[in-house]
Amino acid sequence: MARAKLRPQREVVDRCRTLRIEVAAAVERLPAASADAELVDAAWHGEALGALLWALQLAELPPYDQPFHTEDVLGVDPVGGRLRPVDEIALERDSARLWHWRARTAVLQAAGTLELPARFASFDQVIAATAMRGFEQGLLPAPMRGDFRAFGKVYRHLSPSQLDEAHAIAAERHHALAWLAGSGRDWSDVPLDT
Repeated sequence: MARAKLRPQREVVDRCRTLRIEVAAAVERLPAASADAELVDAAWHGEALGALLWALQLAELPPYDQPFHTEDVLGVDPVGGRLRPVDEIALERDSARLWHWRARTAVLQAAGTLELPARFASFDQVIAATAMRGFEQGLLPAPMRGDFRAFGKVYRHLSPSQLDEAHAIAAERHHALAWLAGSGRDWSDVPLDT
């Protein structure tokens, strides 16, 4: 794995401030406008904010089946933080990428648009191999029946709402950590390859 070069701490603090404003505004309007998809997406940016606060050593990172508490991340002043070591952030970025991969795999499987890699006989084999490799590399918790473990059960058995929540958590954290590691020109241009 190539050693990542992190964005400057000042830039990370500025991004946290921007996210705090966006998330706070979305959360304030959400009860009355819960059908507004853009507003719901903006509220989920709390996961990106939480991931950056974790990187600044100002928050604990919950498992990928538990969102940050919005009130907690909104109440943190990012100015007092210090970035974690590059290797620690790279490890968590790789973990977020795997969780995002699993979420996208579930969506593509359901849509029937996912091609099976030639060396595997089933998608269950691909997922089991990825889950085990991620566990062995310290990126994932121990697999459960050949799959990622989420919400206390096998990922492939998640309900539609649990799948949506797991996807949103993983995508936002992956975005934040990839951006922090220098992917993309700016926040709105971060490639999220899975």
